[in-house]
Amino acid sequence: MRILVTGAAGFIGSHFARSLLSGRYVGFEHCDVTVIDKLTYASDRANLPAAHPRLTFIRGDICDRQLLADVVPGHDAVVHFAAESHVDRSIDDPAPFFETNVMGSHHLLAACARGRVGRVVHVSTDEVYGSISEGSWNESCVLEPNSPYAASKAASDHVVRSYWRTYDVDVSITRCANNYGPYQNVEKVIPRFVTNLLSGQDITLHGDGGAVREWLHVDDHCRAIALVLAKGRAGEVYNIGGDVELTNRALTERILRLAGAGWERVRHVPDRKVQDQRYSLDYRKISEELGFEPQIRFEDGLSEVFHWYRENRAWWAPTATEPRGAALTSSVRGVPASRALSVQAH
Repeated sequence: MRILVTGAAGFIGSHFARSLLSGRYVGFEHCDVTVIDKLTYASDRANLPAAHPRLTFIRGDICDRQLLADVVPGHDAVVHFAAESHVDRSIDDPAPFFETNVMGSHHLLAACARGRVGRVVHVSTDEVYGSISEGSWNESCVLEPNSPYAASKAASDHVVRSYWRTYDVDVSITRCANNYGPYQNVEKVIPRFVTNLLSGQDITLHGDGGAVREWLHVDDHCRAIALVLAKGRAGEVYNIGGDVELTNRALTERILRLAGAGWERVRHVPDRKVQDQRYSLDYRKISEELGFEPQIRFEDGLSEVFHWYRENRAWWAPTATEPRGAALTSSVRGVPASRALSVQAH
């Protein structure tokens, strides 16, 4: 089996690709993995094995239609992680979010339809639902995104669904809670707080810290995606929740305790204009249909993450922010060198 994973040099995609290569998911133990990643600021070739007999790495953009036409055919499945994903950046400049998240998803699904890919999973986010004051969203709830990032992901969800209805692409959509874990870019709240404290800097808390987020360890998230890939129904959406809701203030308290620091290290800043007050997912559907339950306790996972960043300063230090592991320009499996910006095959 050959699986194409887009955006797999980023945080969540790389965890999924590493897990595939290590044979952790039932039914995919021996699959060949092709990675397409643009290697933006938020991704790093070093997040993947430097050499693996079942890994092919292609540096490229999912908006490059010719590259997709060269790469996609021959794959049995595609798992689509590639996306711009930071809310604050989307507020500053929405255009790249709509270009990558909407048009990139269109180009990818079009290539899957033409290449007759047997199975596609599109990875989305709970932020497409907006904000919920009480209760939890199920998969039938209306989408009410509040930021350009969330709007671009909601639009991409609709694009993906249209390829199921119009072109019979066997695609499922997953929507996850806030992820955390090793290898997460330091622009995100948990690694930002941890690395600031480890490097002697203060941390900033939006407003009074009352916004509520649901947390899901990246390993639980990727395990759920593998279940959807294996057994999910075409045209269906699956929420992936983590069972842990915390205010941002409560999250800050836990990180301060791990760092042995006090509230004097916290600076309050105004809330962003589009600060959603609360996210919460009802994930009974994936639990009942596919048997998913989160396994990593938040306290254990957060402690693991804190220690990972403490022990891997070279990964996040300012002197190590450029993507590492430059690839060789060549032709792999029919991909012309002129189209593949850079390729590694092992």
